[in-house]
Amino acid sequence: MSIHSAEHEKHLARRGTIGAATQLGTEVSINLGSALAGVVMPVVGATVVVAVRQIVMTLVLLPVYRPKRAELSWARLWPAVALGVVLAVMNLSFYASVHIIGLGLAATIEFLGPLALALAVSRRLLDVLCALAAGVGVVLLTGLDGTVDPWGIALALIAGAAWAGYILLTRTVALGLPGLEGLTVASIVSLVLLIPAAAFAFDPSVLTLGVVGLLIAIGVLSSALPYSLDTFILRRVDTRVYAIITACGPAVAALFGWMILDEQFSGMQIFAIALVCAAAATAVATQRRRPASELERTAEAQH
Repeated sequence: MSIHSAEHEKHLARRGTIGAATQLGTEVSINLGSALAGVVMPVVGATVVVAVRQIVMTLVLLPVYRPKRAELSWARLWPAVALGVVLAVMNLSFYASVHIIGLGLAATIEFLGPLALALAVSRRLLDVLCALAAGVGVVLLTGLDGTVDPWGIALALIAGAAWAGYILLTRTVALGLPGLEGLTVASIVSLVLLIPAAAFAFDPSVLTLGVVGLLIAIGVLSSALPYSLDTFILRRVDTRVYAIITACGPAVAALFGWMILDEQFSGMQIFAIALVCAAAATAVATQRRRPASELERTAEAQH
């Protein structure tokens, strides 16, 4: 291997490590926001929480990453438009599920989406084993016993399917559009879809400074920060790595559920948290970057 090739491999490894570490940070951010949403949803409802999340993200992105009107062609922007629809479906169904069955269980069922994606695109037996171990840990974490509201389960499954679509579309948008331009378009599309339902459900009499503060914090922690970083992450890790790291999400959700929502866990569930984290860490530590396509190499060179 030439010196140039060795340096290039080290550069790719550093990019992958930075991307993986950043994604772990976004897991903390988004699940803290979800726990805060569990506090405020009984007051304002899931639709209002999701709409405020999207408003905060749009306000953060639009002044800095305003799309150029001359470049707003359908052929160029359709992945971002599709991403906006997926964002609306994913967030609304997930928070509605949290409101019905709780954060820990909703996060567990939603995780089936990225888990299925990890299994579908994997090329290594170790990846499959890690994903399966994480899935077992997720199930043990919340102890499914057949008494869960079926509507809450259905909503979480919809959120999981949308999450898998989000992973694929975000990588497409990140590689095809500069900066956060694609995410800006997606946030506008999502907001347009959510505002009518939120306006119908909104009750201004329940607003206090505390409620407004919580809603803004949820918007920053669960939308503006993690979704902005996802475009950075998905330029550095592929969808398989992203999906496996996401295995940590239910464990982080359970931690914040315990800290903020007073959810209690058994010894078996604590073991499950360790199993999920160990499976995710093993997958990341042993991951080999797949060969990039010509399109991806060109896009990465431009960023």
